[in-house]
Amino acid sequence: MDPLCSSHPSAEESPQRWTKTDSQEMSGAQIVVQALEREGVEVLFAYPGGASMAMHQALTRSRRIRTVLPRHEQGGIFMAEGYARASGRVGVCMATSGPGATNLVTGIADAYMDSVPIVAITGQVKRDMIGKGAFQETDVFGITLPIVKHSYLVLDAQDLPFVFRDAFAIAQTGRPGPVVIDIPKDVQQSVVRPQWPEQPRFARTLQLPRASDELLRHVLDLIGKSERPLLYVGGGIITSNAAEALQRFAERTRIPVCTTLMGIGAFPETHELSLKWLGMHGTVYANFAADQCDLLLALGVRFDDRVTGKVEEFAKRAIIVHVDVDPSELNKNKPAHVPILSDVRYALERWNQLLEEERRPCKGYPEWMDRIAQWKKTYPLQYREPKGQIMPQRVIQELCRLTQGEAILTTGVGQHQMWAAQYYTFRRPRTFLSSSGLGAMGFGFPAALGAKIACPDRQVIDVDGDGSFLMNIQELATAVTEGIPAKAVILNNGHLGMVVQWEDRFFEGNRAHTFLGNPRNPKEPYPDYVTIARGFGVKAERVSRPEELIPALERLLECDEPYVLDVIVPYTEHVLPMIPAGGTVRDMILEHWED
Repeated sequence: MDPLCSSHPSAEESPQRWTKTDSQEMSGAQIVVQALEREGVEVLFAYPGGASMAMHQALTRSRRIRTVLPRHEQGGIFMAEGYARASGRVGVCMATSGPGATNLVTGIADAYMDSVPIVAITGQVKRDMIGKGAFQETDVFGITLPIVKHSYLVLDAQDLPFVFRDAFAIAQTGRPGPVVIDIPKDVQQSVVRPQWPEQPRFARTLQLPRASDELLRHVLDLIGKSERPLLYVGGGIITSNAAEALQRFAERTRIPVCTTLMGIGAFPETHELSLKWLGMHGTVYANFAADQCDLLLALGVRFDDRVTGKVEEFAKRAIIVHVDVDPSELNKNKPAHVPILSDVRYALERWNQLLEEERRPCKGYPEWMDRIAQWKKTYPLQYREPKGQIMPQRVIQELCRLTQGEAILTTGVGQHQMWAAQYYTFRRPRTFLSSSGLGAMGFGFPAALGAKIACPDRQVIDVDGDGSFLMNIQELATAVTEGIPAKAVILNNGHLGMVVQWEDRFFEGNRAHTFLGNPRNPKEPYPDYVTIARGFGVKAERVSRPEELIPALERLLECDEPYVLDVIVPYTEHVLPMIPAGGTVRDMILEHWED
């Protein structure tokens, strides 16, 4: 966990004091609250309704749990994700049955795709009404089955202590993910004398796999024979807290490092060995290195399509070593020559020990590094700056300079997401929080609220697009009423920018419902985010000229309240470089789009 985010240990690290049997009778709802307290939960993002009222009533009597009221259940689970991603702890959210529960589905899917530890609690109709089409009944257990790590429908209040103990262990052990706990209303109202388990019921199965020394030595032998090795690292490095071990390994072996979008921050981008990130909009030099390497060390990655493009062509010159804690990922998208089922932190730490113990020489790769240096010089990230316009890339660069690269950035999904990843220089894990696998618009601002609660002493900024920001704009109310001073910088181009870019590149510029402005007055920004924000009681301003940008960013950063900065940028700008979907590095688009 980032020590600057929280002074509290995670539930996994905290010593637990469990009694065997509670002498006091309690309702199911009270058991839920006490179970959360026993797991060390300090904040819960919850929107009440008829089927969850008993739990909310019990929460009002808790002196240890802060209940944050979002203005939409989707906002609530995105807040829980932001909290979890920034802190490394389990994020917890709650909703009522029916539409409350279904409004959580996008966030559950997002947590599943990005391996985020979430416990989502839902109310349910009474047990005797299940399956009868009762008011606000949905089968949330069935609906979410493909997008959870595990799920429960609790039919006996006596099971609640065991279910919650298990759920938290499942959510944060191994490859993290979401767990759903569906609790019927009458189970919440049942009165029992609870028993509290000392450990999860399947503690042995939660032990992390560890690679054998034989396999790890084999990889070190491959490194010794390699001439062009490359470390390709993903979100698994961050979730396993392996960033420090990764840096020691890279420096000891002198192997260059590129990350995935999920892995941003796993390796400092200021480091001489960093190639930033690869894939569809990654750096040219990272993509060239992946194409030309002869040994690819893939650590905690999925070989997803936005990285590989045409998968059979990806790293086809390389011997591929794939280390992952999830056996289902090995050989799923890209066959590996050396698949290794292991906790990636253990593998890296053991490699570092073996390198030291066996005193293996570090030969370095001068020719390989010279080639990479030439790619960096020839193909830097760059953009045009037409006179009188604020370019989105400049906004990110200035934000990085003013925060010294120390802010936590959240994003929505689209062009702004890619520019934030390209032009902000990330130095540490858990500082780039984005919906990477699912690509859920509306993620950015609620995630920023959750991250700011987790890390109150850090600057937390949502870099958003006008389309994404609008999708959960109601959470400005949460920021104000809960006193959460998260900030938002909107890169406002009046369009669904990434879709416009694809229209320009692949559909001859034909616009198919991607203009977000007012057709009756297309030259004026619409909607008026400044007026809307101020209506919520949030400080806000709009800038459209280059000379206005830096003073406005300074005001935003100096403010100790929620703040929205609406930055007008041209919709004609494209995110480059770009490898078209299903393409290869040979299809990479480098030239700037001509208006």
